[in-house]
Amino acid sequence: MNDLSQPMSSEYSEGAPSACHDPYLRCAFFGAAQTVTGIRRACVLSHSPQGCDQLVNTAFGWQQTDYLATKSLCSKLCEDEIVHGGEATLAKVIEDARAFSVSAVFVLTACGPEMVGDDIVAVCQEMAADVPFQLVPIECAGFRGTQYDGIDIALHGLLNQLVENPGEPMDKIPDSVILIAPHASANPSWPGDLSWVEDILERFGLTVLASLTHGTGLEQLRDIGRAQYSLMLTHDCGYRTETLLADRWDIRPLLPTSALNRSQRLPLPVGFSNTGRWLQRLGQVLDKEDLAQKMVVQGEQFAVEQLRRQGLPYEFFNGAQVAILADATLAVPLLGMLAEDLECEPVAVGIRSRAPELHALVRDECDRVAISPRIETGVGVYETAQILSAAKPDVIIGSNIERHLAEDLGIPYVLRVVNPVARFRLTNREYFGYHGFLNLMEIMQNDWWDTFRSKKRHNRAHWLDGRGEGVEP
Repeated sequence: MNDLSQPMSSEYSEGAPSACHDPYLRCAFFGAAQTVTGIRRACVLSHSPQGCDQLVNTAFGWQQTDYLATKSLCSKLCEDEIVHGGEATLAKVIEDARAFSVSAVFVLTACGPEMVGDDIVAVCQEMAADVPFQLVPIECAGFRGTQYDGIDIALHGLLNQLVENPGEPMDKIPDSVILIAPHASANPSWPGDLSWVEDILERFGLTVLASLTHGTGLEQLRDIGRAQYSLMLTHDCGYRTETLLADRWDIRPLLPTSALNRSQRLPLPVGFSNTGRWLQRLGQVLDKEDLAQKMVVQGEQFAVEQLRRQGLPYEFFNGAQVAILADATLAVPLLGMLAEDLECEPVAVGIRSRAPELHALVRDECDRVAISPRIETGVGVYETAQILSAAKPDVIIGSNIERHLAEDLGIPYVLRVVNPVARFRLTNREYFGYHGFLNLMEIMQNDWWDTFRSKKRHNRAHWLDGRGEGVEP
């Protein structure tokens, strides 16, 4: 990575301390739960108070997991176990898992049991020979960091405990790839992005061996060492996983996101231009440049024709000063999309995570499109309010949280594309690729028009009385 001591073209700060109030991100326990609930036909056991188990339920929803295929248990620790230890309770709940037909039980620890010294690794080792499933302990107490830290912790635990690791190199499956952390995205329908990537890789002749993790079977995990490539689908975490796969199993990063070579670092394929660059780089790496160029030409033609037919409110975007509040997975490529594709002026960016690898990636993207916004990482809601108050943008790209902040700050336009959003979706709509670009434009255009809709009722329908019953006009 480049020397971060060198001056940057953008104003860049480390953001707020991790102990900020009103954080966007949940704790490490939640991130680990998000990850292991992506394993099919397993059981997630929360060694925690009952309240923490609600995070596991939320993780099930985020992974869109089938409750009939993946089970959950909780040790439901109370005051006595928190004070005196809950290892005996954990052993009993592990016995309860015999009622399920599962191949593995993932044991996750919350803050309380780790603080009093419960040794879940020892409990699992002691019981391993007596239960008909594999026990996978993961120490992921909430105080270990944010949900992105929890994702890294869980990925590391899965690879160390479930993947075959022989002394000799494993036979490789030609043109096979492992996808890393597709669930670490603020896109509320991120499985759509995953499906888009899987389709693109298939068109390039690659086989997706496994996802770390979404809808992943244990047999796929154990076979990961045979993969030829890995591919990161996030900018917020997973960097250590990419390195571990390369060092231990010789799985080469397909598009290295933390590459030392500046020319190799690319944002994810969000936006018109970023998608073209991402596809062309993939074609170069795989020696299929003609196929990549064909996909770019067809995709650009499709997107341009759709926008021409449907109408794009270009006058709204042109020259607008924009603030982006999102995770890095979306915020980094949105910088290029807004500046290059829509000719906006990004004036401020608040990124929820603080991975060190982000620095060079963000700097490269700002230099490429010749912008110098204020950029802060590791922000919470309070820091976001400060950013918006100082920048006073015309438009915010963010979530429902920024919508409420904007009302107090008098910012007219809030385009809600990242989680949390109050939109119910029956289908997963990707943000990656050319269709994804149109999906983003549709959401942004709808939110723009919604700004002009009256929020105050000025006239009562004259055919209704106060009880909602019909009256004579």
